[in-house]
Amino acid sequence: MRIHIATDHAGLEFSTRLQDELAARGHQIVDHGPVAYDAVDDYPAFCIRAAQAVVADQRAGVEALGVVFGGSGNGEQIAANKVEGVRAALVWNLSTAELAREHNDANVISIGARQHAFDEVLSFIERFVETPFSGDERHVRRIGQIASFERDGSLVDGPAPRARG
Repeated sequence: MRIHIATDHAGLEFSTRLQDELAARGHQIVDHGPVAYDAVDDYPAFCIRAAQAVVADQRAGVEALGVVFGGSGNGEQIAANKVEGVRAALVWNLSTAELAREHNDANVISIGARQHAFDEVLSFIERFVETPFSGDERHVRRIGQIASFERDGSLVDGPAPRARG
């Protein structure tokens, strides 16, 4: 599996250690930066490049996923989700890592490096990588609805909003 990794300064130590560990487990790692610690770095470009690379690989038939890190993982997830074709999920335990793949066919996960120990993060990534998408019709349908909106702004009709109060 090719794994694209990006971070900000808060996740740099995790990113470096994880790249070595994941490569030792047979994964091909692509580091999208940063390469040096800078307490005021700007993560969006790193995360967006990693997300773009995941989509490009997948469209080319290469088995690829992405992992982005930050202090909380929130901003990094938001940045990755701006890339068409990316479904980035914030992961904070094994269940969310598994469900991100199984139900949402997520192709990128975001993890808060300040929220977890190294071994915990490694277990989240391994669970994410090893879990297949279920292919269940309801999940395929929902992912299709999201993709349609992303592509052209179309929404599937649902109940009209109700004002209260």
